[in-house]
Amino acid sequence: MSGLGSRLPDFPWDTIAEARRVASAHPGGIVDLSVGTPVDPTPELVIDALAAAGQSPGYPTVWGDPATRRAIAGYLESRWGSVPLADESVMVTVGSKELVAWLPTLLGLGADDAVVFPACAYPTYAVGALTAGARPVALDDPAEIPADARLIWVNSPANPTGRILGVDELRAFAARARELGAVLASDECYGEFGWDAEPVSVLDPRVNDGDLTGLLAVHSLSKRSNAAGYRAAFVAGDPSVVLELVAVRKHLGMMLPRPVQAAMVAMLGDQDHVDQQRERYLARRALLRPALEGAGFTIDHSEGALYLWGTRGENCRDTVAWLAERGILAAPGDFYGPAAADHVRIALTATDERIAAAAARFA
Repeated sequence: MSGLGSRLPDFPWDTIAEARRVASAHPGGIVDLSVGTPVDPTPELVIDALAAAGQSPGYPTVWGDPATRRAIAGYLESRWGSVPLADESVMVTVGSKELVAWLPTLLGLGADDAVVFPACAYPTYAVGALTAGARPVALDDPAEIPADARLIWVNSPANPTGRILGVDELRAFAARARELGAVLASDECYGEFGWDAEPVSVLDPRVNDGDLTGLLAVHSLSKRSNAAGYRAAFVAGDPSVVLELVAVRKHLGMMLPRPVQAAMVAMLGDQDHVDQQRERYLARRALLRPALEGAGFTIDHSEGALYLWGTRGENCRDTVAWLAERGILAAPGDFYGPAAADHVRIALTATDERIAAAAARFA
């Protein structure tokens, strides 16, 4: 019997095992820049809030505690200029990857439906479509979105490219989604990390004219608060879509632990720790980018997010091997679609010492 696994691609990171072996043999040790896992400490205020809520004998709700939803709405309105959000417009999720992967299924999509995502994109968009039995479609031009699209993903700042979409670009996607009666889901998980341009949310009235119909914004606290292990994330937007998700998720038991929700309230209520983390990444970027360019790389996009999107004008696997010989592990662009086969993704999520080691090796 063939199961779901037969419909899904191989797990991408399994394909760079040899490069990892070579990089690990470097005398100065490996510099692993292949993944976007935070390495800096989780803020103490988050840990304290988690511990204080540790007495939690009852089940949490799928929707999220009222205090958590209020904190989310307040953050989106104050930080991202969202239109006012009703209580029904917000829901917690068990990390953002869970929502990305399961959204097509939760929306009831199937073989007659297309899921659209960027041509160069985080693999989980396609995996989510395949899991639901829907048709994955990779493209960047909203005018090319097919008529059978029922879910359209945008990602800004983008993983892996760091590209940031402007208001007019987001408006074009929103208009096409509404023309088709599709859901436009905006993955804004790297929103706090805009370097050369200011990210914009689909919840911003400049994008939606004050109308949230068919719009969802997905946010994660993993990167901004160094809390990937907490699996703390949320989705907000069209209340009719959010309530549909809540209704289905109740049957599936998709609940975020209440102590984690308390930690979310602390994270969302404090911008200082986010600003401090921005400065850390900005300093690492300022060191690593010129080192890469000095070694012959061209850096494309990379206006935001936690990656440098680079090319040496060759097949990405050759670049991965070149880097591995210098003890550096990067993610090959073909992880993110055929359009990216000559690029590599180089993460800023390593310690200051490891970033400095990588820069020295390029020199």
